[in-house]
Amino acid sequence: MQERFAEKMAGSDARSDTRLLGDFTHIYCRGVHAGAHRSSLVSDGAELGIYGSKRPEVCTECADLLRYAEKRRAFCPKDPKPFCSYCDTHCYSPEMRERMREVMRYAGPRSILHGHAIDGVKHLIEGRKARAAAARSAAESTDKESKR
Repeated sequence: MQERFAEKMAGSDARSDTRLLGDFTHIYCRGVHAGAHRSSLVSDGAELGIYGSKRPEVCTECADLLRYAEKRRAFCPKDPKPFCSYCDTHCYSPEMRERMREVMRYAGPRSILHGHAIDGVKHLIEGRKARAAAARSAAESTDKESKR
């Protein structure tokens, strides 16, 4: 494991985001890949104890996605990190972005039944703020363009 990865994952936001990704991926894998063999995640994040004593039980495909997401979260160039869907810097490859979008769409609504109701409400509020900020930024850019 890289020392830099451990440093980046030391922050509570990074750990919380990654733990939530692990929970969502677990929900998705259990529902969509029901027949696949699942085992405890082996990753740098799991080694650091990000997931606590209960690592996500996922199939190989979902484990690869989660390891990829851990790295992307750790090395996100934005501070504070915005929602990926509203970010102007796309860290994920197009294929992985689509896979993560699928996980979020499936697991998001179901997460309420798995102890993430408060996280869901926070996400809705932060999402509205992010959309409003993106709209303001776009409007400001348009105003600057038209004044030239």
